Formats: sequence, structure tokens, C-alpha cells
Amino acid sequence: MKNPWNKKNPFMSMWLSNAHRMAGATRGRMTAEGKRAASTAMTEGARQIMAAWSDGLTATKPAKRRKRR
Repeated sequence: MKNPWNKKNPFMSMWLSNAHRMAGATRGRMTAEGKRAASTAMTEGARQIMAAWSDGLTATKPAKRRKRR
């Protein structure tokens, strides 16, 4: 006698196919968003480092004097 639990179920197959499709699309979107966030963080960090070094190496501007009337 054949085991009924080993029979193929077309509805389960369709459900799993769609579940895998949605999971793949979600994973792709999350990976892309993570890469964008990492790129933005690296760019912002580099900008802040360059700003700190350039501000430290440049001389400060003299204060403006007020004119007497």
C-alpha cells in the first residue's frame, strides 16, 4: 500500500512557489537598501573626516571690526 503523505500536492507546490518568489524579491530589496545605506554612511563619514582635517589645517578668519560713527 502506498503512503498518502508522499503524494505530490499541486496546491502546496503553487503555494511554495509563490512564497519563494516573494521571499526572493524581499531579499533583493533588503540587500539593495542595505547597500545604499552603507554607501551613504561611507560617503558621509568621508565628508566629515575631510571637513575636520580641512578646518583644522586652515587659519581662522580675523574678526570683523565695527566701524565708528
